[in-house]
Amino acid sequence: MIERQFVNQKLKEFQIQEHIGRIFNRTGYSHIEIRRTPLGENVIVYTTRPGIVVGKKGENIKKLTLLLKNKYKLENPQLEIGEIPTPMLDVHYVADRIAASIERFGQKRFKSIGYRVLQDIMDSGAIGAEVVLSGKIPSARARSWRFSAGYLKKSGDINESKISKKSVNFTTKMGTVGIMVRIMTPDIVLLDKQLEIKEEFKKPQVEEGEFNEVIADETVKVSSVDGVEVIEKTEEPTKKVVKKTTKKVVNEAPKAEPKPEPVKEEPKPVAEVKEEVKEQPKEEAPKEEVEDKK
Repeated sequence: MIERQFVNQKLKEFQIQEHIGRIFNRTGYSHIEIRRTPLGENVIVYTTRPGIVVGKKGENIKKLTLLLKNKYKLENPQLEIGEIPTPMLDVHYVADRIAASIERFGQKRFKSIGYRVLQDIMDSGAIGAEVVLSGKIPSARARSWRFSAGYLKKSGDINESKISKKSVNFTTKMGTVGIMVRIMTPDIVLLDKQLEIKEEFKKPQVEEGEFNEVIADETVKVSSVDGVEVIEKTEEPTKKVVKKTTKKVVNEAPKAEPKPEPVKEEPKPVAEVKEEVKEQPKEEAPKEEVEDKK
């Protein structure tokens, strides 16, 4: 029973949204929001033209209040007008604007309308956007035209739950035209922006360090004034200390030791080689072998 109540509430909200959208069609209407309070239902209408929604002396507000009471059985509806901070990032307003522009300027100018709307969306700070027009535009044969810019996710949880989508159908002389708008707003944080690289996987960093080298006999003090090194001798002539700056490498992989190069022997002169050959004693054959030959 509880599930059925929730389903009926959502169905009623959808019907109210569709009905108010038909009333304020092509007037900058975006969407509505219903908040339930102890005093009654608070209905907030978001639009870019509040004067048209309110009407002359609040006539439209009175008509809407009676409509919500009689047809949709709301006990004490209270209507308010909400503002859209960035209209070009609202898919409802963008789809309604494209439909109004095509009806006003004709189907042959659909390319200029699509590119102009897309540029306005990206100028408002969107990460990515896509506009798809389908139907008999500009000829009698049905086709679909796609206008896209920026970076837009097409799969995953971000595409399902965070990217704003809106589809609108309207009828022209040539037939029905469909508009689909998808916008990736700047408040969406991608997972690759949240990753952090550990220090052990980072590239080796180079840091500047200092060390002292003992040379001999005197103590020399080195200091820097305004970037210029000044050398001062101390009273005790014992050791000489020179301060040097070096670069110290942090987290660097150990370097392989170089292999020793083979030592090349210089060739001996020909005379020495001949003398060594002469000096080598001849091997005597064993006596038993000599007797056998006899």
